Amino acid sequence: MASYFSVLLFVLTLSTGLIWLIDAKVWAPKRKQKLAAVQAKSSVELDQKTQDSMLQQNSVAEFSQSVFPVIAFVFVLRSFLYEPFQIPSGSMMPTLLVGDFILVEKFDYGIRNPIANNILIDTNLPERGDVAVFKYPEDIRLDYIKRIVGLPGDRIIYRNKYLYVLPACGENTECTDQFQEMKKTLVNKGEFTQGPYSLDRYVEDLGGVKHDVLLNYRMPDMSPRYFKQSATARNDEWIVPEGHYFALGDNRDNSTDSRFWGFVPEENLVGKAVFIWMSFEFERDESDWLPSWLPSNIRFNRIGGIPGASQIESND
Repeated sequence: MASYFSVLLFVLTLSTGLIWLIDAKVWAPKRKQKLAAVQAKSSVELDQKTQDSMLQQNSVAEFSQSVFPVIAFVFVLRSFLYEPFQIPSGSMMPTLLVGDFILVEKFDYGIRNPIANNILIDTNLPERGDVAVFKYPEDIRLDYIKRIVGLPGDRIIYRNKYLYVLPACGENTECTDQFQEMKKTLVNKGEFTQGPYSLDRYVEDLGGVKHDVLLNYRMPDMSPRYFKQSATARNDEWIVPEGHYFALGDNRDNSTDSRFWGFVPEENLVGKAVFIWMSFEFERDESDWLPSWLPSNIRFNRIGGIPGASQIESND
């Protein structure tokens, strides 16, 4: 849907801009020439009302001149700077909730062609821990939002609800063959639920980037359904190819992510989620006569930067 809107916005910007330009360079001079010719043939000075009527733009040109600056501003802002998204599912709970409206920084992963999404100017690359929006690799018409946990060249293991990372050995990094366990600290149990099951909330330390995750210990092992990579011997281990990233949802047992469909190509990246500008609740009782799409509450306390780790409470 977002890609269709980008195309529509581009077409509107281009069409209104061209009409305004044609009017300024072609039609307006012709109107002035016509007025001058009529004035030359007339023995009396034409009144101001008649002159204004002869110089007046047609309705299409007038409309284009009025809306082009607004549409062009929105197009540039949305295509190259910041784009709004709504969170439709709970796969990124507790970091992002259903009903959160976020801003995504489009230029953080390169200034891109807003239609084809290819990079025009390089800027930065994703870092481990970023919350990123990207085109779903199996259907690029869909936008997904997940947390980047694996960078190109990393080896990733997700086993028994623990994440292990063996970072790629680069020029400025120390080479090792020991996987790093991403440590978790329990925050609470039962704050969030998934159907009839209560979820455990942890703070996970992703190599220095602390963030919250939810785990459902009643969920059976899903590794038989994981994406199988020929380069590794086990279903729950992956090597991130060059130019690709490994992404997980923070709600680990309710997220369809890289474990199931593979890697995120660099060309699919849209931007980095940086801000929650509005947050609505949509929970209603069955007896409520109002439609479910109307917000039932505004969560003002969620407005601000994308939340990271919670303050750690008792582990009891």
